[in-house]
Amino acid sequence: EAQERSLVSLEEARAQARSNNTDLKLFQKKYAVAKANYEQTRAVLLPQIRLTNTSTFTNNPLMAFGFKLLQRDVSTPDFDPDLLNDPGDVENFNTRIEVQQPRINVDGWQERKAANLQLEISNLQQERYLEYLDLEVSKTYMQLQLAYKSIAVLEKALETAAENEKTARNNLEQGLIQNADYLNVQVRLGEVENQLLAARSQAENVSEYLSVLIGNGANSYLTPESELLPVNQESSSSIELNTERKDIKANAIAAEAQKKMYSSSKMNFVPRANAMASYGWNDPEFMGFGADNYVVGIQLSWDLFGGYKNIGKIHKEKALLEQAELEQQKYLDQSEMELNKALRHRSESQNRMVLAGMAVEQSKEALRVTTNRFEQGLEKTMDLLYAESQFLEKELAYYESVFNLNYSHAYLEFLSK
Repeated sequence: EAQERSLVSLEEARAQARSNNTDLKLFQKKYAVAKANYEQTRAVLLPQIRLTNTSTFTNNPLMAFGFKLLQRDVSTPDFDPDLLNDPGDVENFNTRIEVQQPRINVDGWQERKAANLQLEISNLQQERYLEYLDLEVSKTYMQLQLAYKSIAVLEKALETAAENEKTARNNLEQGLIQNADYLNVQVRLGEVENQLLAARSQAENVSEYLSVLIGNGANSYLTPESELLPVNQESSSSIELNTERKDIKANAIAAEAQKKMYSSSKMNFVPRANAMASYGWNDPEFMGFGADNYVVGIQLSWDLFGGYKNIGKIHKEKALLEQAELEQQKYLDQSEMELNKALRHRSESQNRMVLAGMAVEQSKEALRVTTNRFEQGLEKTMDLLYAESQFLEKELAYYESVFNLNYSHAYLEFLSK
């Protein structure tokens, strides 16, 4: 299938990723699951209502007389001993509406609070992924800029190598150089051609990844709208870790949610109270509404000992709480370390870019001098080839240093949000 080629800006790529990225949609589904789990905890607050219809057929003397009582259809002949002992087949159709209303359910309330915190965690994780997605799109976009800049540099180097090959051929024909020198020039030309092919392949790979990242699929070939240039940003070495950063906050809330679960497990020993009521009809006919009755009450239950199940659950939730608190501290330490590392990397990248820029100018001048001397027959072919390769290497290294500096700025912004 032919690839579509289109220009794209960084802002457009970010916007499309926020709308179409598959991983982001997965986070949204995880949030929907957390929300559904929280909705289920409403059971500790809201009543449960059930409608039943039970059809019963029996010749059991006790049940048969009971059905007549329920149907309010007992008469004097029903006390005949022969009829009491052998009532025959008796039918009863019971239609009933039952309502149960939780009144006191302390452990369930704690679980509901924990589920609400899990919902908040899921929302924070989704928002943090959006920030990470912006970073990943920016990084990939800059990689695409670097790939196109490398192609431009190599195309220029290929032109130079082709011109030198032509000059070398003329020198060979005039007897100014040996055949081995000319072969080295040809080898150099082939090396640059191979580097250019690799750079174009890399551009396609990065373009394809960016296309998938923003939800365009793998058949859209993207070209960056802007070229790779150093981003001018103020450098500060006093950036501090923001403990309100969404992923750090999510870890803190996870520990708080586990604290609620631990509290819930301890509340299993607290009595529960549930109100209940039912209203029913008993009739010898299907779906009949003959004799009605009601039952209203309140149930108080207290699990005094559950075979060590509740105690074991308390120990488990306590261990999970301690684990969550340790993981929270570990994440804080790692985040602090990552921020310091990023600050050092940015400083290093700034210095590397300055030095790489100077190296480009020096190697460019060396190539110019060597080329002039070669054309005059004052330099060896290998000297020219070395000057060419050095200039190409330094130029590619410079643009890679620009990419590293730009990305270090973007990564620091991500870490300090």
